[in-house]
Amino acid sequence: MQQRPPLPPFTIETARQKARAAEDAWNSTDPERVSLAYTEDSRWRNRAEFITGRAEIVAFLRRKWARELDYRLIKEVWAHDGHRIAVRFAYEWHDDAGQWYRSYGNENWEFDDRGLMRVRHASINDLPIAEADRKFHWERTAPRPADHPNLTDLGL
Repeated sequence: MQQRPPLPPFTIETARQKARAAEDAWNSTDPERVSLAYTEDSRWRNRAEFITGRAEIVAFLRRKWARELDYRLIKEVWAHDGHRIAVRFAYEWHDDAGQWYRSYGNENWEFDDRGLMRVRHASINDLPIAEADRKFHWERTAPRPADHPNLTDLGL
């Protein structure tokens, strides 16, 4: 059986490791890579969309990243307990017309004993920003550099 360390129950350190691994995968904008962190029957609520299973996750992420261009994301642990982690996040992207956005949100995650996410609830709001107001400036599809400020440091 596939495992995805760190495994629950989570400590603050392992919750941070899990969130950073998720952030790095999502910043790759590779739907197949991202989907492997979820159970085969994972259930999501993303904004007003309900998704079940890896195939739907991959299809959703392909649509998402076809629309949200030059995507860069930062996640930060808010709370953790046993098999659950709550994170807050922000990501920057632009549409095909060149309008930049910063999307803010919260996610509630629940993991199985193998460390795969079985439930994800995401609430997200989009704020139009000027390109000059961007704060996330690392190479696209690369992990956030270790010395790049987190959300708290950026005042977000």
